[in-house]
Amino acid sequence: MTEPDDRREATIQRYSGLAQLAATGGTPVDRGADTSTDGCFGSAAYSETDVPEAALRASLGCGNPLAVADLRPGEAVLDLGSGGGLDVLLSARRVGPTGRAYGLDASPDMLALARANAAQAGADNVEFLYGHIEDIPLPAGSVDVVISNCVINLSLDKPRVLAETYRVLAPGGRLGISDVIADDGLDPAVRAAAEQRVGCANGTLTAREYQRLLQLLGFTAVQITLTGDADDGLHSAIVQATKSAASAASLPTGT
Repeated sequence: MTEPDDRREATIQRYSGLAQLAATGGTPVDRGADTSTDGCFGSAAYSETDVPEAALRASLGCGNPLAVADLRPGEAVLDLGSGGGLDVLLSARRVGPTGRAYGLDASPDMLALARANAAQAGADNVEFLYGHIEDIPLPAGSVDVVISNCVINLSLDKPRVLAETYRVLAPGGRLGISDVIADDGLDPAVRAAAEQRVGCANGTLTAREYQRLLQLLGFTAVQITLTGDADDGLHSAIVQATKSAASAASLPTGT
């Protein structure tokens, strides 16, 4: 494998190990939860407790994207890097029986855990898909909302992830994600060390970089809101954007 392939596989294996721990009753702790000084990481970001315990234990995010996703009955929602399935299960409740909640994950162990959690919760309007967030296995324009919880920072090709997100969103579709972002002008060595401590081994974007990438793709109403401090110069944030209702399903170039 090439070096990028090795790094991606290492990330998948790390989260597979955390899924196995959650499935056997353990409580995984990702590095971000160790370094954060507030309650925005992991299950602490959620008020819901009436979900399978293993789904809560496996919550390894840096926020709660559902707090801003404004999901509506009948919508289709996709969770990038769905982990143990918590956000998918909560999304499924919000979109109701006429809606659909998809989860995408590259770890077979996480998918097995999520499917077990969905079965325990009796959720029949969910579907968990195997794949990579750089190549989403859904047709263009097929979902109304894309959410993600501290996963895009794990990708080695973040522009491609955002481009794929744009592709699968229907015109007028909405993006609501939690992620870790870096301050502008942060010393590269300080930034790299903080990223390693938080668990963002493949780097982070700044708010300016996020905004530029989203706008180049054609997203509008881009809004980035800091929600907590993760480490030196790193912050958890909510990133919101909308695909124009006039957008064609084809992907613009120039990313």
